[in-house]
Amino acid sequence: MTAVTGESTPTAAPRVLGAPLDSREAPQLLRGEARYVADIDLPGTAHMAILGSPVAHARILSIETKAAEQLPGVLKVATAADFADVMPLPCIWIPGGVESHFPPHPYGVPGARPVLSGDTVRHVGDPIAVVVAETPHQAAAALAAIAVDYEPLPVVTRADHALADGAPQLHEAVPGNLNAYWTCGDKDRTDAAIARAEVTVELDLVNQRTINSPIEPRGAVGDYDAATGEYTLYASTQGPHNHRFLLSALVLGIPFNKLRVIAPTVGGSFGTKGYLYPDMALVLLLSKALRRPVKWVDTRTGLMNSTVQGRDHRQHVVLAGTRDGRITAVRCTSYANLGAYPSTIGPGVATALMGRSITGMYEIPTAFCEVYAAFTNTVPLGAQRGSGRAEAAFLMERLVDRYAGEIGMDPAEVRRRNLVPKEKFPYDNGLGWTYDSGDYRVNFDRALELAGYADMPARKAEARARGKRLGVGLATYVAVCGVGPSTRMSKEGMLGGTWESANIRVHPTGEVAVTVGSASTGQSHHTVFAQVAAEELGIDPAAVQVYQGDTQKAPYGQGTYGSRSYSMAAPAVALTARKIKNKLVRAGAVLLGVHEDRVVYEGGAVHEQGNPQNAKTFAELAMALWYGWGLPPEIEPALDETTHFDPPDFNYPFGTHVAVVEVDELTGETEVVAYTAVDDAGNIGNPAIVRGQIEGSIVHGLGQALMEAAVYDEQGLLLTSDLDTYALPRAADAPFFTLDKTVTPTPHNPLGAKGAGEIATVPPAAAVVNAVVDALSDLGVTHIDMPLTPEKVWRRLRGEAQ
Repeated sequence: MTAVTGESTPTAAPRVLGAPLDSREAPQLLRGEARYVADIDLPGTAHMAILGSPVAHARILSIETKAAEQLPGVLKVATAADFADVMPLPCIWIPGGVESHFPPHPYGVPGARPVLSGDTVRHVGDPIAVVVAETPHQAAAALAAIAVDYEPLPVVTRADHALADGAPQLHEAVPGNLNAYWTCGDKDRTDAAIARAEVTVELDLVNQRTINSPIEPRGAVGDYDAATGEYTLYASTQGPHNHRFLLSALVLGIPFNKLRVIAPTVGGSFGTKGYLYPDMALVLLLSKALRRPVKWVDTRTGLMNSTVQGRDHRQHVVLAGTRDGRITAVRCTSYANLGAYPSTIGPGVATALMGRSITGMYEIPTAFCEVYAAFTNTVPLGAQRGSGRAEAAFLMERLVDRYAGEIGMDPAEVRRRNLVPKEKFPYDNGLGWTYDSGDYRVNFDRALELAGYADMPARKAEARARGKRLGVGLATYVAVCGVGPSTRMSKEGMLGGTWESANIRVHPTGEVAVTVGSASTGQSHHTVFAQVAAEELGIDPAAVQVYQGDTQKAPYGQGTYGSRSYSMAAPAVALTARKIKNKLVRAGAVLLGVHEDRVVYEGGAVHEQGNPQNAKTFAELAMALWYGWGLPPEIEPALDETTHFDPPDFNYPFGTHVAVVEVDELTGETEVVAYTAVDDAGNIGNPAIVRGQIEGSIVHGLGQALMEAAVYDEQGLLLTSDLDTYALPRAADAPFFTLDKTVTPTPHNPLGAKGAGEIATVPPAAAVVNAVVDALSDLGVTHIDMPLTPEKVWRRLRGEAQ
C-alpha cells in the first residue's frame, strides 16, 4: 500500500479491494439459516390473505363477506369500503418532458392503484378484499366464502390494441388508455437519412412479456404499537427508505417518524421488490385495527398474478446504411404495455431506459425513438433485470444482423466498422446518454477471439454431419447504470432524489461499523462494502461489519436497483472512509507531537515520517479519539462520519457476447453449446461476486430467448400462472461460460466503478436469436419471435411462416 502523508488521498495499490474474497452471506444462505420475511413470527401474529379478482375487467356490483366472517379463526374481513380514507399508491417515475395521464392522487402526484379495488377490477389478481385469521390456512379458506358479483367489461391485453379506436377504456383520467407519447432523438433528420439511404432494413419485433421469478415471493409483516403510535413494516423490499417515505406521506398519511421499515434477507428481486404494493399498506392498517402483528406471504401463483412483470414492447424498427457497411440512421416505434396500473416507476422504465439506449455501442449519425405507453388489462409492468436496455439491445442487434445479410457482409465486420472509436469518449449518442469511457474495439475483438469466431465455418460443417445446424450470434451492448445523478433523473421524470449514502463508525476497540442506505437483494453487500472500507482504511476486512436494511439504523439511501450499489453506495463508503482517515491524520499529529505534514498514514496506522517508531495503531487512535483527551478544539472526539454521494452523471458498462447454438433438424430443439461474454464494468470490487452476477444474468437472458413468456388469453386470464406452465431455465439449459473482462474506469465516481449486477442480461436474447437465425439462414429464415420454442423452430425448419 502506498504511504499517505499529510492530507489523506486514495490508496493507489489495492490490498483487499479487487480480491475474490468469499461471500460472507453464503454460509447462512446455503445452510438455510438466513431470516426472510416468512421467518418473522412476532408474538400474537395473525395472518392475512388477499382475494384477487378472477376476471381481468369488470365492475364490482356487490361483495358479501358475512359467511367468511363467521368461519373459525377469522378475525377480520375488509374491503375497499374499510379503507376509504387511505390514499392510493403513487407513481414516482413518469415519462420525462412530455404530457402524461395517470389516475388521480390527492397529494398531487401521479396516482397508481388503490390498496383495494372497490368499484372496478382491471386485471386478474387485482386485490379486492382481505381476510385476517389466526392461521394462514384459516385465512385462505375464508377467501372462498367471500361472494363477489361482477359485471364483465371488455378486455384488452396488447398496448397497440389498447390505443385503437373503440378499445376498452381502463381509467377515466386516461383518455384512450394512453399514459404518454414519449420521444427522443431527431425525427426529421432520421427520416431524411432513411429516405436517402442506399440500404434500409425493417423488422417488426415482439419483445414478449416475461414474469420475474425470484426464489422468494414477496411478503410483509405489519406491527403497530398502540402505546407509541409507531408502525413497523418488515418487507421483502429493495428500497426500505423509499418505501418508508412513500407509505407514510403518500399512502397512510402518518408522520414519517412513526414508520420504521426493515428489510431482512431478500431472496432475489430482479427489480420486482423496489415497488409499492397494496399488501405493505394493508398489513400496517390491519395491525392497527386488530392491535396485533399481521403477516402476509405470497404464493408462487399469487406472485405471477400481482408482482410487476417485465419487457412487453411491440416495435417497428428501421435501420439505414451504406453498401460498404456504415450505419447512417436507426428509428424505432414502440408500443409499451404498462399493464392495468402504473407501477411505482414503470413508465420511466418503458420510455427513457429503452428509448435512449437503442444505438448501443455504435456511432450512428442520427436516431429517433418514439414510445406509446398504454394501459391494458394485464399485471402492471415494472423493471426486470436489464429493463429497457435489454429491449434496446435486442432491436439494435437484430437490425445489425439483418443489415449484414442485406449487404452480404459478415455481421462481425459490420459491427466493427460502426463501433464508437476510443478517441471519441465521452460520446454523446444523440438520444440523451453521454457515454463516459470505453474501448469498444478491444472488447469486441477479445470476445471474438475467445469464442473462436474464425473457426465457425468448420464447426458448422461438423455439426451438419451429426444432423445439427450450428449457428453463431453476436450481440454488443451499452447499459446505462449508476442511478443518480439526482438532477438529471428529475429531468427524466423521477419525482425524488437518487443519491446514496454511507456512515462509518469506528468503535473504541478499533472495529469498524459501516452502515449503508442501499439494501441487498443478493449482491453480497456485507462482503464488498467491508472490502471497500478495509482497503481505504488499511485494515483487515474481518474488522469491518456492514449494516443495512433498517430505516431506524441506516442513513437515508435510495436502495438497490439498476446496477447501482457498487457505483453509488460503495463510493459513499470510500469517501466516508477517507474522511475517517483524514481525521486520523490530524489526530495523529497531536498524539505523535509532530506537524500534520509529517504524519504518514500507512497500513491502518500513523507514524512520523522518517521515524516509524513514533507511531500509533488504528486501535490506539480509535481509543484516543473515544476518550477525547487533549484534543484541540478543531478536532471533535470520536470517529463517526457520513457521506451522501450524488454523481455528476451515470456510468455506462458495455460488452460483447457470442452465443453458439445447435438446432436439431428433427425436433427443432435449440441447445446453447457455447457462450462467450466479455464485459466491462470498470474497476471491480470482488471478481468472484461479479462473476456470479454475470453468469446469473446470462441465464436470465437465455430464458427469455428460448422459453419464457407470460401468456394471456383474450379474456385477460394469465395462462402461465405457475411453474408448471411458465418455463424457467435450469442448470441443464446453460452451457459452461467463457468469461473475460476489459477495464475502462468511469470518471464519475472515486472508485472508477460501473454497474455490473444486471448488465449481462442485456445482450443474451439478441445473441441467441441471432445464432438460431444464422443456423437456419440457408432456408431463408430472417427472423423468429421469442421465445424460440422447439415447436416454433421446428415449423420454420419445415418452411412454415412465422
